[in-house]
Amino acid sequence: MRKEEIIRLFSGRVRLILERLDLDFGKVHEIRMRTGAPLQLICQKGEYFPDEHGRARRDPAQGVRMTERDLRETMEYIGNYSLYAYEEEIRQGFLTVQGGHRVGIAGKTVMEDGKVKGISHISCINLRISHSVEGCADLVMPYLRREGEFCHTLIISAPRCGKTTLLRDVIRQLSDGNARYQGLTVGVVDERSEIAGSYMGVAQNPVGIRTDVLDGCPKAEGMMMLIRSMSPDVVAVDEIGTQEDLRALESVLNCGCKVLATVHGNSMEDVRKKPLLGDLVDRHVFERYILLSGREAPGTVQAIFDGRGTSLYQKGVGACCVSSRCVS
Repeated sequence: MRKEEIIRLFSGRVRLILERLDLDFGKVHEIRMRTGAPLQLICQKGEYFPDEHGRARRDPAQGVRMTERDLRETMEYIGNYSLYAYEEEIRQGFLTVQGGHRVGIAGKTVMEDGKVKGISHISCINLRISHSVEGCADLVMPYLRREGEFCHTLIISAPRCGKTTLLRDVIRQLSDGNARYQGLTVGVVDERSEIAGSYMGVAQNPVGIRTDVLDGCPKAEGMMMLIRSMSPDVVAVDEIGTQEDLRALESVLNCGCKVLATVHGNSMEDVRKKPLLGDLVDRHVFERYILLSGREAPGTVQAIFDGRGTSLYQKGVGACCVSSRCVS
């Protein structure tokens, strides 16, 4: 990811500030603009508020404040002066730009027949920078097969602990295959354009050569669309949770496809307490669980369990059950 790719999205004044900023943009996660509030960068080591001269400050009072014009010009750059072409994305509160970066927006909503038609008077912009980390799934991949077959897998993670980044690399490695395993056809339902980061329908993030992406599609509907039309070996989704999601997952399972999914949670106990999902856990539907932690660094694999809760890996302990039965 190049710095120039990011700063070109902003208004002239903000672009100049970001150009002067001496920060590694590879470690910047979000850039937030709010009318009347200081420009904010959320990084791996905390947050910064650049001043008018591009110096990174920790004190918000020293940061340069954003104006309505800054936000308006930035939205014009993001939309290539054709925001009307992004009406559907704006209605959902975000749009994806070239490079797979996601722009979230907030402001006054426009309602029609009780539904959100769009957002006017945009007062908040949040650029979430896409970070693909190829190879970040290397540790977990040996644990995700049993007798050569990929296992139904659930990634459990609190927010901002790297679950989507890990999910993306598992998808890539399954899709590309390696010297030992043939690549699999992976169907991805990317409801919020965060996995593949599609721009104009084309994936901007590396998700593998045998991967088919349904971008901007509701998860439950998308899973069934993929089953009917693309014959995937694996169906991958991010952040399951609704009853519709879980019913669709069961349908995928009944069709003989493997499932790769993520869910918010801090522990296995959190997942067991979730309605419907807890039932899938009790029935041992998922064969592998990956528990992430952000205590040391985002994306830290804390533990891997099999479907019955047996520990296959614990950080700091190593493999607890590595055999031809568990890991093939």
